[in-house]
Amino acid sequence: MIRRRQIISATSLAIAAPTFSFAQSKNAAEVAVDAAKKYSGTEISIVWEAGLQSLDPLMYSGPKWEKLTGIKVKVVEVPTDQMFTKIMQDFRAKAGAYDALNVIPSWMPDLVKAGALEPLDSFVDKFGYRDELQDIAPAYRDNQMKVDDKIYGFPDDGDVMLLYYRKDIFEDPKMMAEFKAKMGYELAPPKTWKQFSEIGKFITEKMAPKTYGAGFFRAAPYPQYMFQERFRTEGGKFFDAGTMKSTVNSDVGVRVLQEMLAENTFMPPGVEQWNFVDNLANFLQGTTAMTISWPPYGRWAAGYGTNEEAMKWVPKTQVAGKVGYALPPLGRPELGVGFALSVASTSKKKEAAYLFLQWLNSKQTSLERVQLPYTLRDPFRTSHYASAEYRKLWPDAGAYLDIIKLSGERGLLDLSLLQQDKYDEAMSKGLSSLWGGTEPKAVANNLAATFDAITEKVGVVRQKEMYAAWTKKPGSYPAK
Repeated sequence: MIRRRQIISATSLAIAAPTFSFAQSKNAAEVAVDAAKKYSGTEISIVWEAGLQSLDPLMYSGPKWEKLTGIKVKVVEVPTDQMFTKIMQDFRAKAGAYDALNVIPSWMPDLVKAGALEPLDSFVDKFGYRDELQDIAPAYRDNQMKVDDKIYGFPDDGDVMLLYYRKDIFEDPKMMAEFKAKMGYELAPPKTWKQFSEIGKFITEKMAPKTYGAGFFRAAPYPQYMFQERFRTEGGKFFDAGTMKSTVNSDVGVRVLQEMLAENTFMPPGVEQWNFVDNLANFLQGTTAMTISWPPYGRWAAGYGTNEEAMKWVPKTQVAGKVGYALPPLGRPELGVGFALSVASTSKKKEAAYLFLQWLNSKQTSLERVQLPYTLRDPFRTSHYASAEYRKLWPDAGAYLDIIKLSGERGLLDLSLLQQDKYDEAMSKGLSSLWGGTEPKAVANNLAATFDAITEKVGVVRQKEMYAAWTKKPGSYPAK
């Protein structure tokens, strides 16, 4: 998740036996460990997102893998907005500095077309991992694992946007009665953006400045994921499929920008500058009654794991036991960012790197990792959602896992084209200009022009093919 780069400073702490023989007696984690022991005494490198996320291989999985296999793991921390560039630079230089990679799924087609990622199917079959991959939730397995029907990465992070709301406010009898009398419907998690605005305004009028109706992160690059989701759920399309001319400046696009800007008026002053941590702090301290973010907010709002040394940067929650979980308005949340585990095509230790990834991603090890409070890896397997162990972590953990599961089933994919990072950057800059005072129509027109320029540079025909392939995926646009 790009969100982690905001918290880097706060976390600077500390040829094998046939496949069938593995499958008959051992799980995927055990198979990987046994096969990897022949590489004992060597070192592999893995690119990981700088910040909290890197504490997984630095403090937990890396040391554990070395103890189990004798293979040392060198963690190369890179800020998220530099990861794509660093991976491509290493590939083009044929330097072989990286063995394993964390890849944002929307980048995967671009990296595969360039030749930077190693296809994994032969390893998957050699080490008996194909069956266990079926446990990865379909939203991630079917959309974030393959390019042209070949496996290039193991989905490893269940990123999805969730709505968090204050149950004590929404279920307060006085608030419920007054809201019903004024608006004519029940006070409940909003099903539409119109309801979101009406509920947010009502709570702000009643409770501000102690509590405002809502708060969002507005600082780049976070809002672009919310724009991607909302633009599509309200009926927008990014491009004309025939010409590849951008249509983000359609009436839908302009209206969405207008609505997003208007919502700031019932949020706390200065919300236009809020980053991931600002938004989290205000929600945990009770300043906002609703917010939308990734799954870690739900864990931290409950107080889970926040007594860990690495979590001292998280404000002490004032809302534990008072937070409900729901789908965002219109019910098709963004599967924002996420990570997949891949092998670098230039690696000289591909099999050793692959075995580490199979072990990391396995049912057994991944369940341990998604329960680590400090690493920001979110549940992504059906077995994670059903885990009795996870469901006991705090009183509402079962409801939390249920909404993550449902959100994944209904989730929308991030736009994924050649040079996707350029389109993402354009959306981030456009939204920053919106908060800065540029009129919504002008923002939409500028964004469409930038999209068109990027498409022309990539090549209209090439990009049209990529867009056509992306739109065939079930999570590209909401079904009619």
